[in-house]
Amino acid sequence: MSVYGEDAADPMSDTQSHAARAEELRGILTQAAHEYYVLDQPRLPDAEYDRLFRELRQLEEQLPELRTPDSPTLRVGAPPADRLEKHTHLSPMLSLDNAFSFEELAAWETRNARIVSEVREAGYTTEAKIDGIAVALTYENGVLVRGTTRGDGVVGEDVTPNLRTIHEIPLRLNPVKPFPARFEVRGEVYMSLSNFQALNERRAAAGQPTFANPRNSAAGSLRQLDPSITASRSLRFFAFTAQLDPADNDTLPASSQAGLLELLKLWGMPVNEGYRRHDTLDGVEQYVRELEVSRDVLDFEIDGVVVKVDPLRLHGELGVIGGREPRWAIAYKFAPTLVTTRLLTVEINVGRTGSLNPYAVLEPVEIGGATVKLATLHNEEDIRRKDIRPGDRVLVKRAGEVIPQVVGAVLVEGEPRAEPYAMPQNCPVCGAPVERPAGEVASYCPNTACPARLYWGIVHFVSRGAMDIRGLGERTVQQLLDAEIVRDVADLYALNPDTLLRLEGFQTRSAENLVRGINESRNRGLARLLFALGVRHVGEIAAQRIAREFGSMERLLAVSEAEIAAVHGIGATTAEALAAFFAEPRNRVIIDKLRAADLVMVEESVRVVDGPLSGLTFVITGTLPSLSRKEMSRIVEEAGGRIAGSVTRATSFLIAGEDAGSKLDRAKELEIPLLTEAEVLARIQAPPPAADACDGEADLWDVISPVEEPVNPPVETTTEDQADLWR
Repeated sequence: MSVYGEDAADPMSDTQSHAARAEELRGILTQAAHEYYVLDQPRLPDAEYDRLFRELRQLEEQLPELRTPDSPTLRVGAPPADRLEKHTHLSPMLSLDNAFSFEELAAWETRNARIVSEVREAGYTTEAKIDGIAVALTYENGVLVRGTTRGDGVVGEDVTPNLRTIHEIPLRLNPVKPFPARFEVRGEVYMSLSNFQALNERRAAAGQPTFANPRNSAAGSLRQLDPSITASRSLRFFAFTAQLDPADNDTLPASSQAGLLELLKLWGMPVNEGYRRHDTLDGVEQYVRELEVSRDVLDFEIDGVVVKVDPLRLHGELGVIGGREPRWAIAYKFAPTLVTTRLLTVEINVGRTGSLNPYAVLEPVEIGGATVKLATLHNEEDIRRKDIRPGDRVLVKRAGEVIPQVVGAVLVEGEPRAEPYAMPQNCPVCGAPVERPAGEVASYCPNTACPARLYWGIVHFVSRGAMDIRGLGERTVQQLLDAEIVRDVADLYALNPDTLLRLEGFQTRSAENLVRGINESRNRGLARLLFALGVRHVGEIAAQRIAREFGSMERLLAVSEAEIAAVHGIGATTAEALAAFFAEPRNRVIIDKLRAADLVMVEESVRVVDGPLSGLTFVITGTLPSLSRKEMSRIVEEAGGRIAGSVTRATSFLIAGEDAGSKLDRAKELEIPLLTEAEVLARIQAPPPAADACDGEADLWDVISPVEEPVNPPVETTTEDQADLWR
């Protein structure tokens, strides 16, 4: 008899045990949900589903021991969490290298063929690259026991209750095919375009701010502390692979990526049905061209195609580059979206160090499904080089989640133009005369009490790379400043729940959680604190080097500028800026207040790394395909290399990404070799270069200023847990 037969609708008979009835109801509801959400072929009427659901929930409320980890009632959420716990993945979640042309795709195949010659005949699978949030689902004996975000690839955040609210994720696998005792299913959580539009319509009707784009909406929804909010957002899921624990003596019953996707489907996992298998790269190229043209008909955003070597046995032979990128997979990224619109005006945002950062106010235009009104202009030199003037029609580029950029002006012969743009001579916030240090492209407000500097200084201080105070976003920072509760970063450590309850939007739980987060940040260490203080020219790498060299704030305050400059990787510019910061009485007062608030101001030293890049010096410029500059710096240093900020004759290589500027010109002038991101990662796997590859001057270590934030335009944020755009 069908599970939807009369027996399923009958009341529980006296002879049936409560446990048996609960198990029966779970089976019926799970099957119905799979047919509705995954197969899109519902058979059980909604009213009947609701009746059975209520019966199961009533049983579990009366007898809590009947609730199992795969109960459909868990889909509606769980009690709100105080925080998101950390969890280590069974094995690292790797990142993908990118290809932006078919020539680069062919070069990828050639590199792989040098390692495993049969790659060219092995075949490939292609899958649309969903623009979503990567997650890992841990199943034990077929039951979902944990779900986490990608995090840093090794450790993610436990969002199990939230993932259980996504109906497409099976709480128990279909045993039609055997599965390992313990393994992870990995995939993408996303918000469909139709759900995104409906969500924004509901929020607009309720007088709430609308969300910016589906990906950010999905990310914010997935990381909610209250699963009921996640449940209300109608998130979706696609699975794309499975991963075993290397410590387990187990195997996956599949021999190819295409076979693995079929296996995931049999277990009840939704996969993107648009995947294909190809015998050669010619088939891959044809698929990519077809998908790039037809992607607008999809109900979800994609930004490219993932190409994988099909036989799973070759994945181990091809291996991983630098511990983070598999050789057997690559992401072919679609060309950036370009549109033209009108540049209405150029506005200025004052950053935490006083930098005046220009941004473009545009006539609203649709780019890739998002309405763009603002775009970055980098700096005055960038504006002059592109000759962009208010009133011009301009070309605007937006690729994936990258903040839009103005590429250049679209000139029409005979059309009048405004005068060339000139930076203001006074700070637009406090009115102080601006300064432009010799040799720098940015102008600065020198007033340390400038409201904009104070605001962005606190926003930076609490950000993830710095003191990482969760829940303290831009809106709350502004509230604290407006109420004059906080006048500097040290005042944050005097906050208590009673004070926070005076601010709009705070309840007892949220106030207590924020104070808890502030208290936890006291133990971040000297390097994080030094970076958080927002000293000009002191980025994360420089802060780590300085902290590890001197060990404590007490010793650092006592050393000379020359001693700071002598630190490996720290040049005269950084040393001068740090010494000037410590010489400012107001900054000394803040440090004393932080010490009195029991912040940890010491750092352990670390040994020098010896690796394949030892003896080489690298400068990074432009936007890399998949890594941030911070991530690339870390990878280079972990391999023994050194990171510098200025290109000199002592530079071994320039790592150049998209939109490289004056450093690229300088490198070409000095005939410094160029490397791409992929070539750096490949070099880490290769024997070290010859020792004479670097013969330089002592001024190598004048390091780059960290990127000022916000170099991009201020954008009103909308997701509840992402109030800080710049984190």
